[in-house]
Amino acid sequence: MPTVALFVTCLVDAFRPSVGMAAVKLLEDAGCEVVVPAGQTCCGQPGYNSGDRGAAVVIARRVIAMLEPFEYVVVPSGSCGGMIAKHYPSLFAVDADWGPRAKAVAAKTHELTAFLTGVLGKTSVAARFPAKATYHDSCSALREMGVRPQPRALLATVTDLTLTELSERDACCGFGGTFAVKYPDISNAIVEKKTADIASTGADLLISGDMGCLLNMAGKLKREGSAVQVRHVAEVLAGMTDSPAIGEARRSESST
Repeated sequence: MPTVALFVTCLVDAFRPSVGMAAVKLLEDAGCEVVVPAGQTCCGQPGYNSGDRGAAVVIARRVIAMLEPFEYVVVPSGSCGGMIAKHYPSLFAVDADWGPRAKAVAAKTHELTAFLTGVLGKTSVAARFPAKATYHDSCSALREMGVRPQPRALLATVTDLTLTELSERDACCGFGGTFAVKYPDISNAIVEKKTADIASTGADLLISGDMGCLLNMAGKLKREGSAVQVRHVAEVLAGMTDSPAIGEARRSESST
């Protein structure tokens, strides 16, 4: 039985714990022993992307030490997974001690759907979701982690779910972590194009594997008055879709 450390991510922990629970269900159903290491915090990506390499190094050392004992590390996020798998080694490229440790952890770190299909060989799920959906490929998942066919292969086995592709499925949603904070007008213009593309598919469900992208697009869809539901791919694959869609809880709170 493979032992998997689930790196939950900050946004899942703070905004959508059900994604973490869905990831645990998917991994356990696939025969894994899942551990959620205590004390996990940020992966250090905000500091790294903002140029604060010192802070990123401090956080990365803590994360590396925490994840070293496990056979695999699985992340329900292409961006956080990319930080650990692709950027940690570069942070410690000239460090004789931490460099090999960073590379070892990076080598066993996987995005959730890539791990399910590529490592465990999972080809189907037992979930059902009657909806016409479209899928957003996050920049980090696509370009850093090589995640594109894996979520689609599993979503194709969800009963009553029809997937229609976006016309510009490689396009950014405008979030980009701190980019959306530093350049809000540009970010809004980018996500406006994305929501128009979503609307053109006729989909009533938007799916992705990164909470940052999902929160950004859900917020824009809400401001536009769209009825499109927004959900993380783990929730759909695990059949854990009873909770309100992303953005719905805040919508109901704002109307009371």
